[in-house]
Amino acid sequence: MNSLPRLRAAAVIAALLFAAGASAHPPGEDGQHDDHHHADPAKSRAWTNAKTGELVRGAFLSARTVDGVVRVSIERETGDVVVFPLADLTEADRAEAQRRIDEVKATNERLAAAEVVQPAGPAQPSTSADGSPKVPVQAAPFNAFAPFVATRWNDRWLYVESDGLPHVPGGKQGTYAFSHPMMVGITAWQQQVPLPQRYTGANAWQIPLNPEIADKPVSAKEQLFRGAIALAANGVPIFNPIKNDGRTDTFLAGELDEFGGHCGRADDYHYHIAPTHLQKYVGAGQPIAYALDGFPIYGVFDPSAKPDGPDAEKCCPLGSREKLDELNGHHAPAPEGLPPGAKGLYHYHASVKYPYLNGGMRGKVTVKDDQIDPQPRASSPRAALPPLRGAKITGFKGLGGAMGKEGEPGWSLEYTIAGKKHLVNYRLENGKWIFDFVDPSGATKTETYDPTSPQRREGGGGGRRGEGGGDRRPREDGAGGGNRPPRPPHDAAPQTAPEPAPKPAAPGFTLSSPDVTDGRLSIECTCDGKSRAPALSWGTPPEGTKVFAVVMHHVTRDNDTHVYMVVANIPAAARELKSGESSVGTWGQNTVNRKNAYAPPCSQGPGDKTYTITLYALSAEAKIPAGTPITRDALLAAIKDNTLGTATLDVKYARAAK
Repeated sequence: MNSLPRLRAAAVIAALLFAAGASAHPPGEDGQHDDHHHADPAKSRAWTNAKTGELVRGAFLSARTVDGVVRVSIERETGDVVVFPLADLTEADRAEAQRRIDEVKATNERLAAAEVVQPAGPAQPSTSADGSPKVPVQAAPFNAFAPFVATRWNDRWLYVESDGLPHVPGGKQGTYAFSHPMMVGITAWQQQVPLPQRYTGANAWQIPLNPEIADKPVSAKEQLFRGAIALAANGVPIFNPIKNDGRTDTFLAGELDEFGGHCGRADDYHYHIAPTHLQKYVGAGQPIAYALDGFPIYGVFDPSAKPDGPDAEKCCPLGSREKLDELNGHHAPAPEGLPPGAKGLYHYHASVKYPYLNGGMRGKVTVKDDQIDPQPRASSPRAALPPLRGAKITGFKGLGGAMGKEGEPGWSLEYTIAGKKHLVNYRLENGKWIFDFVDPSGATKTETYDPTSPQRREGGGGGRRGEGGGDRRPREDGAGGGNRPPRPPHDAAPQTAPEPAPKPAAPGFTLSSPDVTDGRLSIECTCDGKSRAPALSWGTPPEGTKVFAVVMHHVTRDNDTHVYMVVANIPAAARELKSGESSVGTWGQNTVNRKNAYAPPCSQGPGDKTYTITLYALSAEAKIPAGTPITRDALLAAIKDNTLGTATLDVKYARAAK
């Protein structure tokens, strides 16, 4: 097992917690912490907010000063965190909190000069200018973009806060000078525009401080098609270069701007290739990003480059001459004094062709719903729009002088269709986003959006983040996945093909399963059991049925649709689908691992989740174009005109708390 060298004393870890002003461990999706971090019940006590009367039982976690106010974080035994101003606690609770704060301060003073083992890489000072313990080495690239990127940490995580936009470092908060224009050059556009995001507080990015090599790496060719896989030094997330259809290279498809980025459906700007242009800001030999497994990402590597040659900048800053592995990474040489066979720090490099940066996760990570967890959420006040065919983005600049000046943000995006110029001018005014859509004649359509009522919520602790070329799926009930977007102002592509119109149920055409008891799915059909598909059986279908199709899906609280099973063209004579039977019908692609097989439910968070199994009786085979994956969307589009009837079975399952 390889890992970054750890701090030698637990007391040093405690010191870092306070010296950084670290806040409580941020919760993930559903307000919960990661699966392995909970308050010690033995250290729990009752804490009372004297102002509100709120009573919380939990353990003191940390304290930090925000805007001159000392705030105390209390962690419940369930893992969630409550933050109280120190002054609002009862006298006895204030005294206890102050005692804990003083203990940590005393530890800081004793160990300010304690030996700290440095991770492999460029040397860093062991203490900061004020004599406090050194910040984690992982913070250095992000701190280069202060004040627009901020870092804090505890013993496990580096938390990185940003608004997700590529600011020029060193400016003043509230200004909007960017290191590069966004969106320019995109030829496959879904009408998103860059909006500031709130990657702060409990919604900050989390980078492991002590990454460890996994027994089995996670390949970005097979997984991680949702959410970010890395974070650039400027606080902009980086997604899988393969978009969420599991096959399209976003760079080759024309979906990226001149700097390798575009916006997701939450109007969240992000990169899909390594942001090598950041090297000039972080400094030579420094990482330009960190993968979400905690290992750094450096610039382009050429094993033939020599330190004194013309391609010296392509040498590995850590001194490795190893060829890059399939994930674009390799180990640094082992530091002196280690046993034979030992290896140095594992790290990734950028490349000019796929995978462009880390091709997956060599380090240990938690993957939930096909993305790294924990992960922040992004949101937009607008509903998502469909692709705008024929559009090419030709310009992006500040609106009304906002770029680089203090004040409310505003920008102008220019695009052309058939050589004619269109504009999307948008600005934040009195707390609301005002969008002016200007057509070639100068006619303007204005729409106003309220950020307090976001229409799109993407990303999650797991990050349910939208993608530039995403495959947003309608729900089985036809209600759509989230708020259905309004018709775009001009030249928009048609909406996704509608689902089959509801048909009255035929007498006797019902769906049942021996793996469902009292409406609950057997654990054997989930990731907590044997992960086998539920056996299904059904009654007499409507007259004229030629084939059947089956879909199993779940709609999340964010109106994302997760698909676990798609089977097309089951013979009309069939009256059952046995568990593990793969030769009956044609199996299509699930959204969990993009395989043509059953994916077991593995949803996170407390409480029951409902999964819907739908059986379609069809008057003709579902004809899906050759070379097109058989997804739920593709199937529903193919059968919308030949569905004779449907039978559904709603099942529930709740994962046990860990």
